[in-house]
Amino acid sequence: MNEKIWAKSCHISPSMITLDMCNLEQQCRMVEKAGLEMIHVDILDGHFSPSMPLGLDTVKQLRKKTNLEFEAHVMVTDPQFFIDELIEAGASQIVFHIETCDHVDGMLNYIHSKGIRAGVALKPATPLYELEYILDKCDAVLLMLINPGFAQVKGEAQTAYSAKKIHDLHEMITARGLDTRVILDGRISPENISTYGMSGEADIFVAGSTCIKKDDQTGSLKRLKAMEDEINSKRS
Repeated sequence: MNEKIWAKSCHISPSMITLDMCNLEQQCRMVEKAGLEMIHVDILDGHFSPSMPLGLDTVKQLRKKTNLEFEAHVMVTDPQFFIDELIEAGASQIVFHIETCDHVDGMLNYIHSKGIRAGVALKPATPLYELEYILDKCDAVLLMLINPGFAQVKGEAQTAYSAKKIHDLHEMITARGLDTRVILDGRISPENISTYGMSGEADIFVAGSTCIKKDDQTGSLKRLKAMEDEINSKRS
């Protein structure tokens, strides 16, 4: 884990599953060349979320070939096995779904005991009061702005209550004087990044196909890096 990178206020983290899955090493090099420092690793089991685009062995091999910080989102029904594999793979941060973990407090403790940043993810309709007793232990909270999986409703838009939920979570964190990072995931647009990055209501933005155009990946990534730099300069 590169502590200097994590000390920055804002990061745009390209989603690995948005990239060319047949050329991931080259794609990671492209992200690095653009100047971005993190990549978002979605781990799915085909059950909690109805798709399985990325294998754990692929993540382990990529870890040896790039200096990007791996921030992982575990979208599975039974997270323990996948979390152990991600710890072995060298993830810098792991967030797991609060809805699927029997012992949330214990899992946060377990991940922290391995020297890794830990946090939880919430589906759109999961209320923030679920964080009441664990927020202080979370290095990050990921808010899903669309429902898990792309197989159910193609082109699903962000929920109508996303803005309120983002604002309310920021208020919770601020009221407690915490440094918990807010991650936004699901149809993230340049407009989302500008709005919530500049306001300080969110800190890590998962960039998918709405931000990274297949016919202009290099240009898209450079523009995202410029946005990240602008936000960090305003928030420093």
